[in-house]
Amino acid sequence: MSDRISMDDHYAHYRLIVDASDDAIITKSLEGVISSWNTGAQRMFGYTAAEAIGQPITIIIPPELHEEEVQILRRLRTGERIEHYETWRVSKDERRIDVSVTISPIRDAEGRIIGAFKIGRDITARKRAEVALREQEESFRIVANAAPVMIWISGVDKLCTFFNQGWLEFTGRSLESELGNGWAEGVHPVDLRGCLETYTRAFDRRESFSMEYRLRRHDGEYRWILDQGLPIFKADGSFAGYIGSGMDVTGRKLAEEALSRVSQRLIEAHEEERRRIARELHDDINQRIGLLAANLYHLKQSVPASAAELMPEIEEAGEQVAELGRELQSLSHRLHSSKLELLGLRLAAASLCKDCSNLQKVDIEFHAENIPRDLPAEISLCLYRVLQEALQNATKHSGARQFKVSLTGGANEIELTVQDSGIGFEPEDAIRGRGLGLTSMQERLKLVNGQLFIESKLQQGTTIQARVLLSPAMKPQRHSDNKHRSAQHE
Repeated sequence: MSDRISMDDHYAHYRLIVDASDDAIITKSLEGVISSWNTGAQRMFGYTAAEAIGQPITIIIPPELHEEEVQILRRLRTGERIEHYETWRVSKDERRIDVSVTISPIRDAEGRIIGAFKIGRDITARKRAEVALREQEESFRIVANAAPVMIWISGVDKLCTFFNQGWLEFTGRSLESELGNGWAEGVHPVDLRGCLETYTRAFDRRESFSMEYRLRRHDGEYRWILDQGLPIFKADGSFAGYIGSGMDVTGRKLAEEALSRVSQRLIEAHEEERRRIARELHDDINQRIGLLAANLYHLKQSVPASAAELMPEIEEAGEQVAELGRELQSLSHRLHSSKLELLGLRLAAASLCKDCSNLQKVDIEFHAENIPRDLPAEISLCLYRVLQEALQNATKHSGARQFKVSLTGGANEIELTVQDSGIGFEPEDAIRGRGLGLTSMQERLKLVNGQLFIESKLQQGTTIQARVLLSPAMKPQRHSDNKHRSAQHE
């Protein structure tokens, strides 16, 4: 008797679980007659258990799918289990319901198949979402293919999953050829490594990026492409890949190169004029001032005792001439530093800091490390002029009395930094206003594959940083004698 009670309790517990399920749980005979019907089935299809039990399962199967049910019953009789089969059913009020069904055979104590156990899950919402997503994707493809730019999409594995018609028409390749990493086959070999490094670095950091590279057009010509990518995130915040757009900017690049050549010729002409003026000051005018100083000295020696009251004026004139000579010599060096040509950038920069310190009565701490001995002349001159301009700006505008200058060679670049703790400024305003020579610095650095970085805040000081990439042959060699530290004081 107790065993019977235990089985009844177990069956009641089982019924509670079945009725609590949101899924439709149904049993049926091998003839397709419903033998049990849970509350989940009632909610899904609208029939009560009293209305459904004893009825054929076809009351929830549309007529055109009755043959499907015959095939399912045939498979069940062989003992086959059917899992996650997606189909559709109809409710009592004739609503169409998309369902995923799992059907298992029911066996008696002797192992004979006597019916089927069916679990149905309403997937209507999911199916509608899938349809909506497909429609959105199709709409996106229509818009993307009509866009006047080249559009691409990549997944979370960095591999590209979509290219619009604009991209395919530009490259003249099929979609299949471009998918994955196939697009990289069209990138100019010289640009490929940098292109992939920029993409991978941004991808790993989930950051937007912008890069320029040459891509082979359908006619075989390489064209400059401005490629901009943005990370994609789902509604739940999870990362979904990247979307990017590319534009042919070859015309702009050619114009920039032409402008760069003009700028280079102007800078070269400017430097040549500076050298000419420096030579004039040093070799002619300064010599004549020296002769004038000598004449004043001899005049002083020959002044008769009766004109002794003229001595102070002659002495003052001699001092003024001597000071003028020193200033002209300093101006000559600022216009063209012979030390830069003879001693190299490190020592010339140190001398420049010392001269500026003495002239402006400020403290300049200078540090240099790992500067190549055979640095190209154009890079040395560029960084020297940037330092010169930066120090002039800092001493004139910052209001600070202490400055730090650092010149450092890295793995594949050389970096110049000038820091002050002065009043600061707004970099964009300064560049637009052309008041601090920042545009000149930028133009000079462009000519040697360099960049200018400005960090400045009002009342928080300014940092000017210039970076120049070095070719493999010019990478710094680390020698102990290539380190230099000095502090210039008032």
